[in-house]
Amino acid sequence: MKHLWAPWRMEYILNEIDKPGGCIFCEFPKANDDEKYLIPYRSEHCFVIMNKFPYNNGHLMVVPYMHTGNFLELPADVLTDLQTTIQKAIRVMNHVMHPHAFNVGMNIGRTAGAGIDEHLHYHIVPRWDGDTNFMPVISDTKVVSESLQATFKKLKAEFQRLYGKK
Repeated sequence: MKHLWAPWRMEYILNEIDKPGGCIFCEFPKANDDEKYLIPYRSEHCFVIMNKFPYNNGHLMVVPYMHTGNFLELPADVLTDLQTTIQKAIRVMNHVMHPHAFNVGMNIGRTAGAGIDEHLHYHIVPRWDGDTNFMPVISDTKVVSESLQATFKKLKAEFQRLYGKK
């Protein structure tokens, strides 16, 4: 029998997540502790944050600072910045992680699958040939092969190299 060692998952299993009182997408950037909250990049109207419970290594979210769950409320400058930041994040992941493809999307509303429906955010999930294997199908387990902190450091360094410190 092979053992899968992923001790960081216990935090999720036991639901002992460091939760602020309000919206995490509002509170985390305000804390100005980007390493703790896994924010490798900030732009004028949005920021990039790593998904703490990723579907795949490098699973990022691009989030506007504006607190809204209504896509139609986003002004043009915020929409433009979101799309530009998504493009930057894909470029960074291409340089650092070399994925074969990406899933990029937004779930608008709880019924559509939004886990945090009161604050819009895009997901960017890097994909590799063969990243879907027997583990999720047979044992309902997803293997994430690198720690969040190690991935964060690589992504942050590449964001800084390509786009300067923000």
